[in-house]
Amino acid sequence: MKEWVMPKMEQTVLVLQGGGALGAYQAGASQVLAEGGFDFDWVAGISIGAINAAIICGNPPHQRVGRLRAFWECVSSSLAFTPWLWGSRSRSTFTEFAAAQVMAAGVPGFFTPRSPLAFWPLGATQALSVYDTSPLKETLAEVVDFAYLNDKGPRISVGAVDIETGNFAYFDSSKMRIDVRHIMASGALPPGFPPVEIDGRFYWDGGLVSNTPLQYVMENVGADPVCIFQVDLFNARGDIPENLVDVEQREKDIRFSSRTRLTTDRFRQLHDIHGAATRLAAKLPKALQADPDLAFLCATGPECPVTLAHLIHRKEGFESNSKDYEFSRLSMTEHWAAGMADAKRTITHEAWKSRQIGMDGLQVFDLGAKPSRKRSSALA
Repeated sequence: MKEWVMPKMEQTVLVLQGGGALGAYQAGASQVLAEGGFDFDWVAGISIGAINAAIICGNPPHQRVGRLRAFWECVSSSLAFTPWLWGSRSRSTFTEFAAAQVMAAGVPGFFTPRSPLAFWPLGATQALSVYDTSPLKETLAEVVDFAYLNDKGPRISVGAVDIETGNFAYFDSSKMRIDVRHIMASGALPPGFPPVEIDGRFYWDGGLVSNTPLQYVMENVGADPVCIFQVDLFNARGDIPENLVDVEQREKDIRFSSRTRLTTDRFRQLHDIHGAATRLAAKLPKALQADPDLAFLCATGPECPVTLAHLIHRKEGFESNSKDYEFSRLSMTEHWAAGMADAKRTITHEAWKSRQIGMDGLQVFDLGAKPSRKRSSALA
């Protein structure tokens, strides 16, 4: 696939949405992108996306896939068996069993359930979460070299929520040194996981405000052309539910898709305003070209040309509302393979290979879905 190697003139950004067990899809997609020659300059993530981002940025390129696989095999190790019967009904039953086991016993290397005594109302203190995430701290220490992440790796940005203010907080390696606390804070989804303290402030999962860091990335790109791969784990588009189980899953998809396309449309409009203001400035007399209102309009939106490629995990037939905490080895490998397939389909698509790199404005591609699936046009 060397004919599709990313030109050096274009910065490559990987944007990773939150989604728990579905995060294996991102690992598969990142593997294909790396093998296709895309060298990540910046990786931004929320929740499980922050964990994947840390593994990518905290390892040399030749070790990233191996470390990602080590993490995902670890968290799926207690559910490495497969159904003894096959078929859609058996697969769905297995999925629900696996999710129930996770709720009861936790996930290896990730989280364990707390003792019921931790919630005893007459105790000195009560636990603030159902699960203890101490195992994740040890796992991250094994799969992420934080010295490499801060000194040599791609730029990394992870989002969390300040519990007291309710405001978004981004931890960015271009502005501070990142450690395990920042990654765990981004994935501290209540009430399952406990808040994380960083310098006297307490944080929860960034997905409470927005499950994608796309807006942060779009607001902080530089002047050079940029190619953004937005890897989503929840699809904003879906069918009308047919039963209560479908209702719960559709609600979760809508909530955690976090208006990715709305953000895309907003920045397309800002690009248009920026272009119109710049053209208008060239037509005005010099005395008006320095007008502060005109300067404000000219500064609207990213200055650089942006290519945005959507890679979206589409619902699999066996998935239910538990899909984001169903950590079976079988589902993990299927999600990983789906990410690989969608990424390969995107970068080998004729529309992608013929795109104009550095073209002014915002180019949006959604090429990952199989042709048989319902989807929007290839180039939005």
